[in-house]
Amino acid sequence: MSTAPPPPKHVLRNHGAPVSALWVSDDNERVYSGDGAGTVVATSTRTLRALAVWAAHTDGVLGVQEWGPRVITHGRDNKLHVWTGPHAAEPGAARPACAGAGAVDVDAGSAALPGLHVPALLYSLDVNALNYCRFSLLVPAPPIAGSAPGPAEEEALLAVPNLVESAYADVWTLPGKQRLHAAIGKGGQDLAADGRDVRNPTGLIMSMHLSAAPHPSAAGRARLRLLAGYENGSVTAREYARDGRPQSVEGVGWNVLWTVKSHVESVMGMAVSWDGTFALSVSADHLIGKYNLLEAERPETLQSACQAHRTKTPGNAAVAIRDDGRVCAVGGWDGRVRLYSTKTFKPLGTLAYHKKNCQMVAFAHVAPGGSDPSEDEDMSEAEEAERARWLVSGGQDSRVAIWSLMDFSKT
Repeated sequence: MSTAPPPPKHVLRNHGAPVSALWVSDDNERVYSGDGAGTVVATSTRTLRALAVWAAHTDGVLGVQEWGPRVITHGRDNKLHVWTGPHAAEPGAARPACAGAGAVDVDAGSAALPGLHVPALLYSLDVNALNYCRFSLLVPAPPIAGSAPGPAEEEALLAVPNLVESAYADVWTLPGKQRLHAAIGKGGQDLAADGRDVRNPTGLIMSMHLSAAPHPSAAGRARLRLLAGYENGSVTAREYARDGRPQSVEGVGWNVLWTVKSHVESVMGMAVSWDGTFALSVSADHLIGKYNLLEAERPETLQSACQAHRTKTPGNAAVAIRDDGRVCAVGGWDGRVRLYSTKTFKPLGTLAYHKKNCQMVAFAHVAPGGSDPSEDEDMSEAEEAERARWLVSGGQDSRVAIWSLMDFSKT
């Protein structure tokens, strides 16, 4: 006898358009969601009430993320905005009733209550949003070999698709808005007989992740790396190796560490583990690509380090990895969320709620940091542990579902 999948613990109905972006704050206190109409909502995980609702963009939201006291949003309107963060939930605010055996629906009206904080726009950056690829943020900006010491103000590095060619990537500084690297992926391309660039066979960049690796010879310094998933189903890792030249154009200096083609369709989603040891990718096909980022650097272990694992379900739109690296969640075109062991890819369960495509998934953090001790007094250790097991999903049905998962520590 089959067992019906559990319902979500909570359902948020704060959007009137398909949910296209999700983010859980580092301290598990806020869930950010963006939709296809450009609206962003910050929701308290304690009260399940909206802390802030604002029209961040004039077109769909591609990504949203907290950066210290700020919030970054990225839209299909070719803009990336940096905002002030939402106010914290008011002390003593009413908490939702226990979910019990069913889900708690939080009505969209709560997102329209008067008095909600409206974030202020700090500055913006013009970007290219043709390929639906969200930004990747590297915080803090690492000390790069050959570069001068940075200013006292906190800096971050931001990777986005190139302003002109969507098959390439750019890296910018924040808050300085200086483009450090332009057209990553263009350098070293073959040229036609008349000198023109041959069309990039990989197609558009669909997903990217910017990181930094310790420099092999300069102690305390780092080299930038970019992992990119492409329209042709391939994933490529690059490293910037021109020490002493902190800026580049035309992709010069960005060496390919490895490239593999795990999918027969475009990469629809990619996630990197919290410790940076491995990455996963999903596509319209039934495969999940796994990339051991440490072993893949050695040619002799590349084949074993990058493998495609078969599943029974095609049509996947999003993937997320829990902080401990044991479990991943895959959002499907059928509206379901499927959980897998990242070691064996054994199915761990299926979550069913969304009526249409589940476009985004995000885990709460296993060991959250930065929370206010005075706020923790309002939540028991058991409640905090339960909240750390939350999984958030967003669908084309405009709903955000919050699931309370079991403890997969022995997975």
